[in-house]
Amino acid sequence: MRHYRKQDFPVSQIRRLLEPGPVVLVSSAWKGQRNVMTMGWHTVMEFTPSLVGCVIAAGNHSFEMIRRSRQCVINIPEVEMAEVVTRIGNCSGAEVDKFAEFGLTTEAAAQMEAPLIAECHSSLECRLHDASLVGKYNFFIWEVVQAHVARTPKRPRTIHYRGEGAFMVSGESLSLKRLFRPEYL
Repeated sequence: MRHYRKQDFPVSQIRRLLEPGPVVLVSSAWKGQRNVMTMGWHTVMEFTPSLVGCVIAAGNHSFEMIRRSRQCVINIPEVEMAEVVTRIGNCSGAEVDKFAEFGLTTEAAAQMEAPLIAECHSSLECRLHDASLVGKYNFFIWEVVQAHVARTPKRPRTIHYRGEGAFMVSGESLSLKRLFRPEYL
């Protein structure tokens, strides 16, 4: 195995090393308003119930809609939507209807008021599970109560934010299934 020679790195930038998953589009709805925002930081917290944690900045137009409605839909786009996803994240829903502006097709969710986005590979309907860290850290803990996933591709090519306007595209898969105990798969 290779050894690395390391140098000091700004601790304020370590998120670029630890980004946990694909960039997603979070849709919300509250009292007749709706919005969609780009999110690059979220993490799976538990398998059963299925819990996902994320930070939504209080200054984000979606923040109050999500906090008050206690729900959202996490939509997972593929690489073909990278420019749209970036543009959505660089404008405010207070100024523009992002669904119309970016040609997004909304579909009714089964359990949430927030819409699914038809152009996304997967959509996860989420209900607020724990708000105890929202006031201090803007950290929401969601329970995924229903998931909608396209049959193909089985492993979508998602985008992952690396900072400074650069993204990584998910790529080649490596199967090490033979090394796992069955109960850990």
